Amino acid sequence: MSITRKSAVNEAGELANSHQQSARKIARASGILYLLTFILVPIGFLYRSILNDPNYIIGAGPDTPVVIGGILEIIVALAGIGTAAALYPVLKRQNEGVALGFFGSRVLEASTIFADVVCLLAVVTLRRAGVGAEAVVTGKALVALYGLFRLGQNLVPAVNDLLLGYLLYPSRLVPRILPVLGFIGAPLLIANTIVFMFGITRGPLFTLTLLGVIPIALFEFILGIWLTFKGFNPAAITALYAKTGGSASVSAD
Repeated sequence: MSITRKSAVNEAGELANSHQQSARKIARASGILYLLTFILVPIGFLYRSILNDPNYIIGAGPDTPVVIGGILEIIVALAGIGTAAALYPVLKRQNEGVALGFFGSRVLEASTIFADVVCLLAVVTLRRAGVGAEAVVTGKALVALYGLFRLGQNLVPAVNDLLLGYLLYPSRLVPRILPVLGFIGAPLLIANTIVFMFGITRGPLFTLTLLGVIPIALFEFILGIWLTFKGFNPAAITALYAKTGGSASVSAD
């Protein structure tokens, strides 16, 4: 009997160790993807010519910076989806419905980025086709659509972080101060989007709500660093597996 009990204990220990190793791989992959989105964020300067020159569509000069910017934005969009996909096997153990919602909101955010890229590359395509002066209005409309689609990249990240914070805070997978940053910044960022939609682009109200970008950025950047180098809280992983059934496996390969 003691041999059977010892064997069971050993199997449980090996299973727990397997869970921790899988969770560590998931954390590292998620963290790297989060950091990748930050590394590629400062790409707005590549769009200066197309955004600032109303006659860009009929002008001369290289299109390469815009194309490179589009490629980098697509990488950011895919990395954003990747963060939710990588985290899902762990987050679903806290709340599967909310974890699916987080994945869906990441896909929605990526779709607004794809739409941005399509708008600007459409201008580039028309420019290369040698359109006449009558296309200037079309170019301006496409650039305006680019700006409107960017509202999604203001609003949806706030929703992302509310959902992610809802999963991370009670599970204690990471220090609770991180999701709290998301809880602080998300309402401000949502308010900023609403204010902008009413045409308010300056003044104390706009500035105050725009400050929501800071805690949101800190949350995601520090989360990326933490997951990459520290990983999930081992005690929290053990608790999640105990709650949802320790025999279920998590694949990170």
